[in-house]
Amino acid sequence: MKKLLLLPVFALTVLVANAQAPTTSGVERQNGPVMKFDELEFNFGTIKQGESVTHEFRFKNAGKEPLLINNAVGSCGCTVPDYPKEPIKPNTSGVIKVTFNSAGKSGPQDKTVTITYDTDKTIVLHMKGTVEVPAATPAQTAPAPAPATDKKDAPVVTPKSSAPAPAPKATAPKVVATPAPAPASAEKKEAAPAAVEAKPKN
Repeated sequence: MKKLLLLPVFALTVLVANAQAPTTSGVERQNGPVMKFDELEFNFGTIKQGESVTHEFRFKNAGKEPLLINNAVGSCGCTVPDYPKEPIKPNTSGVIKVTFNSAGKSGPQDKTVTITYDTDKTIVLHMKGTVEVPAATPAQTAPAPAPATDKKDAPVVTPKSSAPAPAPKATAPKVVATPAPAPASAEKKEAAPAAVEAKPKN
């Protein structure tokens, strides 16, 4: 009777343990590698469209043989995983780095990365959050061109020459030829002969 009562308790314990186990597939080999993650889901909150977010998923090989990751594939090209290519020894930890690029995305997001290890075992990681689209800014209108003016009415502006004014030409002083003074005329030519006294006729 006691054995019959213990059977439901044992079955319930097994169901709870399976519900808490990570999402995996494939057959676990006895003494084979076992991949244990600290977390299977990361919520990055709210980011603006065009921004990228990166998270490191840490895991441990809880098995008794080296753990080799065969592949890691994102659910779309916007989610890129970077995983170790070398085998992870038992009781040794590793990191899988996942980058999500929100370019062209909007609203709630749930991107996945599927990890394949030990040939046929798989485990799924999640990157969740919300992408916010920035409000559109009003387009700026170009200023209207200035109205064309009639060439006839437009004032004529003569550009001023920036060249310095030429220096005035030096003019030679004018020489005025002054006539030489006439030679003093001989003092009165010999005085006219004195008047001949008129002799009375006899």
